[in-house]
Amino acid sequence: MTRPRPRGPSRKPAGSSRAVGASAIAALTIALAGCGIQIPADPDGSLERITGGELRVGASPSGDLVVVDGDEAEGPLAEVIEGFAAERGATVVWTIDSEEDLVDDLVRGRLDLAIGGMTASTPWTTQVSATRGYPGLPGSKGADVTVLLPLGENALQAALETYLDEEVAR
Repeated sequence: MTRPRPRGPSRKPAGSSRAVGASAIAALTIALAGCGIQIPADPDGSLERITGGELRVGASPSGDLVVVDGDEAEGPLAEVIEGFAAERGATVVWTIDSEEDLVDDLVRGRLDLAIGGMTASTPWTTQVSATRGYPGLPGSKGADVTVLLPLGENALQAALETYLDEEVAR
């Protein structure tokens, strides 16, 4: 015996709710762009300030990765950061200090980035943000090298990580 199919609203195909969700996200993105809101954003406007200006970078010596020479930083990681600055039309202003003092400068807004021997397992992530680990960066010797930034400067972090991804892919 064949049972009759219940009457009522037909079941929608599984992909239709995803299509509606994607359309809603696209509409929201367009609406936010029209309002001048950018995602990701920097609450302190770091990326906008840096572009065509100064990139304030703290450096802590770390083997061959970051070598300090007077008031300047050298080495493969310093060169990568200078490349990022050049892409933004910015000039790097170096601050040489201990890792702990650099983290304090990031928290107080005196630095935009900090480099050294920090890795993905850095304990400083309760106070500052860290990029993904990049074991393929020149001079990293396979360590998950990270760059530290002030918390919440998401546009700067996204731009930096995009640049670092490209550097690793070379």
